[in-house]
Order: sequence, then structure tokens, then C-alpha cells
Amino acid sequence: MIIRIAETRDKGAIWAMLEPVFRAGETYAIDPGISRSDALDYWLSAHAFVVDDGGVLGTYYIRQNQAGGGSHVCNCGFITRAAAEGKGVARAMLEHALTEAKRLGFEAMQFNFVLASNTRAVDIWKRAGFSEIGCQPRAFLHPTLGHVDALIMHKFLD
Repeated sequence: MIIRIAETRDKGAIWAMLEPVFRAGETYAIDPGISRSDALDYWLSAHAFVVDDGGVLGTYYIRQNQAGGGSHVCNCGFITRAAAEGKGVARAMLEHALTEAKRLGFEAMQFNFVLASNTRAVDIWKRAGFSEIGCQPRAFLHPTLGHVDALIMHKFLD
């Protein structure tokens, strides 16, 4: 697997991953009706990367979590192609993101809205040393589970 900067030629593959995840409305607090153009603008307006293994298996972005005094903490988003789930793609992206975030000068990484129902993500972040530093009770209206908690997860990059 090669992880590289996302390029214009990757837009179709990135949209193919974003669309079912955003439309399902089960893991991202994104309007399920978001347009292709707006979704790609959102994803690619940050430092965006893809996992390439002869085809795009996953994508992630890194951006400042906040401006000004909060700009030393980054935030990321990750999506793995459904056919590549369980094959270490998410772990590889996270390892790359942690290294890349340090290279970009960030001091910490924070996930602001990890749904407690997204147990695979919570498990990956915890195994990577992230701490659960907060919980927003019933913060997300899941389409099948109803209201679920959103966790705030944090890791210093030292």
C-alpha cells in the first residue's frame, strides 16, 4: 500500500467512498444529501491523502481543528473503501496521519465527534493511544439507533 497526496484524478474514487458513507448518515455529521461537489470540496480543502494499491482503498484528511490559538491541534477524517475494510487500511492511514501531522507542525490530534456506536473507530483510536476526553450525550441522531453519544478523543504527538 502506498499513501500519497490526493490528486485531481482521485476525485471519482474518493467520491465513490464518500457517497455511501455520507448518504448512510451513520458515522459523519454531514448532510446525507450533500452534493458531490460540496463533499469533495469539504474533503479536499484540507491536506488530503489516498491509500493506493493499484486502486484507491481509502482516503483521509488532516486540517487545523481550530484557528488562532487552537491551530496547533489537528483534526482528521478517514474513510476506507467497503471492500478493503478489515485489511489494515484504516490503521495504515492513522499511522501515516500521525507522522504527517507531526511533520506539518501539529502538537496534538483530536477527533471531535466519534460516534460511540462506531466501535471499530473507537477501538482503533484507543489502540493507537488516544484518550477519551469528553462525551457529548445524545449528540447524534443515528438513522437506526436513535440518539447516540459523540466522543471527543485526543492524543499528543510527542
